[in-house]
Amino acid sequence: MKLRILPALFSLLCISPLAQAADSSLIRLATTTSTDNSGLLNKLLPVFSAETGYKVHVIAVGTGKALRLGKDGDVDVVLVHARAAEDKFVEEGSGVKRYPVMYNDFVIVGPKSDPAKIAGVKTSKQVFSRIQNSKSLFISRGDNSGTHKKELSIWKAAALEAKGEWYREVGQGMGKVLQMANELDAYTLTDRGTWLAYQNKVELQIVFEGESTLFNPYGIIAVNPARYPDINFAGATALIEWITSKTKGQQMIGDFKLAGQQLFTPNAD
Repeated sequence: MKLRILPALFSLLCISPLAQAADSSLIRLATTTSTDNSGLLNKLLPVFSAETGYKVHVIAVGTGKALRLGKDGDVDVVLVHARAAEDKFVEEGSGVKRYPVMYNDFVIVGPKSDPAKIAGVKTSKQVFSRIQNSKSLFISRGDNSGTHKKELSIWKAAALEAKGEWYREVGQGMGKVLQMANELDAYTLTDRGTWLAYQNKVELQIVFEGESTLFNPYGIIAVNPARYPDINFAGATALIEWITSKTKGQQMIGDFKLAGQQLFTPNAD
């Protein structure tokens, strides 16, 4: 029995360094469905991989889930868009430092028939008030994502309760929420990047935009190696440096367009 076990152990010891080397080239990135749905990462990451040798495994979830993955040490780096939650993530020691990457904004979209009569309304609070008063169908992501957090902040600012048959929390990513809103002739809040990626796939239209409170910044944070020594901090740092470089990631972010429209504005310091 011992003679059978020893060769197996020897084989594992020989393979182990190779496995570790392979792991050292892999970066686990938790990011938002809005970033993924836009198609931006499909443009950026192959170039990053070609230039650095790192491979990036993307986990696209809501911001809340992405930060949870980072907090639990299940990913190496997070790219999200909920500033207060990001700052808390760093303050609690889960992340090392937040670096600004880019921004766009949120828009409210809905059916062309506009049953809530939103045309001409001046503020997002008034928009939500008309949706509630008319009991027009509203699809909420309901997933603790950055978009969901922004939506909830608008309801709170308007002193309104989002509750009833007209309000549906679906726990889905932005692309699926837009498809559902389209099928049900409903309103929803979306980031502009995902909207531009989906606008030709749905019959919805923007009913409100341009308010300063709808500003939508994205930040990237490496998970703290002091808390999780086994994470790929070198890889996370390489990705952060690349994506915030004016001549590399930032240039590509600024050049990324759909239907002639720029989806994100780079804003790395």
